[in-house]
Amino acid sequence: MYDFKFRPESYFSDGVTSILLVRLNFPESQWGEQISIYAHQLDGKIHYEVVDFYGNEYVLYPGSSWEPLSFDELTYLIEGMQVNQDLQEGNMAMVLDGIPEAESPFYPELKKYFEEKRKNFGLD
Repeated sequence: MYDFKFRPESYFSDGVTSILLVRLNFPESQWGEQISIYAHQLDGKIHYEVVDFYGNEYVLYPGSSWEPLSFDELTYLIEGMQVNQDLQEGNMAMVLDGIPEAESPFYPELKKYFEEKRKNFGLD
């Protein structure tokens, strides 16, 4: 069973204000999309940003927080991530097809959580 209440003490060490929080791979996407989620600390608040190869704009909830996300909040952020419809071109929503493979140095159970989810949906 997963510890959905798990929350890292911090994402940032002394002097570091930006980190790679999660790396996602969407094998079912026609592009085999890889997406990175970054956390940036600004004035004590943590802001989350999604970066992909195409420069798409994404909508995240939450977009920021005062403390690191719990494991439950992080899975919600990943599963609820959407391409910004106002700025979308072509079929870019298909970038997020399927259930991602995920890894994070801050959330040790994340990889296994998404592996099991993929397996339950017959994707592996």
